[in-house]
Amino acid sequence: MIVDCGIYRAGRRTEGPTDFSDALAEVRAAGDGFVWIGLADPTEAEFAHVTDEFGLHPLAVEDAVTAHQRPKIDIYQDSVFTVLKTAAYHPGDETVSIGELMIFLGDSYVMTVRHGPESPLRDLRAELEKQPELLEHGPAAVLYAICDLVVDRYLDVATELQTDLDELEAEIFSPGRARGAAERIYGFKRQVVGFRKATFPLMEPALRLTRAGAAEVKIPFVPAELRPYFRDVADHLAKVNEVVESLDRLLSDILSANLAQVSVQQNDDMRKISAWAALAAVPTMIAGIYGMNFEHMPELRQPWGYPVALTVMAGVCLFLHRLFKRAGWL
Repeated sequence: MIVDCGIYRAGRRTEGPTDFSDALAEVRAAGDGFVWIGLADPTEAEFAHVTDEFGLHPLAVEDAVTAHQRPKIDIYQDSVFTVLKTAAYHPGDETVSIGELMIFLGDSYVMTVRHGPESPLRDLRAELEKQPELLEHGPAAVLYAICDLVVDRYLDVATELQTDLDELEAEIFSPGRARGAAERIYGFKRQVVGFRKATFPLMEPALRLTRAGAAEVKIPFVPAELRPYFRDVADHLAKVNEVVESLDRLLSDILSANLAQVSVQQNDDMRKISAWAALAAVPTMIAGIYGMNFEHMPELRQPWGYPVALTVMAGVCLFLHRLFKRAGWL
């Protein structure tokens, strides 16, 4: 569905047709300004009319409708197609949800297509309309503002994940909390890996946009004046990727340390079990021998034979207990 359609001239929104076809025709006829069209979760049928009107490339249309694309920037003859992954942190269950956002840049228009509930565009249009000096740069200014907002959200998510990881690390390495922690670590690592799939592939498109307008990098509809703006986005994204990389490495180290800790505890438990088994074996052996009811047994008919056997059992058990205690098995 079409969420909004607006005409912008000299960086300011102006009155005009609400139908995107009429709005685009008016802008192109006037030769100034651009149209910003916003769509949310469009179906193939809903997108067909837009495709015909704007002459979008079929491959880009297929990606925009089906979604589930990796971050990228594709250059076609009449448009530039950019895919971004949005991210939002949910403190209640400490999870990260990933959405998808596509941007089409073309002659006198910019079109945004969002998938998923996590959209950063709800308030962005209103904020941009307060910055006419930025919107004067045309449709590419909208692309910059969206990239900047998405990457800023990445920084927020990375900060929250870092805080959660510090808490998880402190809890896992508390005494007696090692067992059962592997599942929590794996769950947290899945969140980081999913977040990493959103941030890392975006670096290549971001760097291409920083070179827009240069002779060796031709990106239509992106003026060279916006290169410093995109460079700032790329710097922030690099910082995010550094944090995500460190989170991933630290999680792997924590998991290895946790598994080693569990292994040490299991070995300690096995030593204790072996020590108690040895303590029980001695009296069991002596009692078993005297329980065979042979006629000729040591001290069998002596009145002090029974106390002696018990004393020997207790003495051997006490000796073994002190031996295992000194060795750290008990």
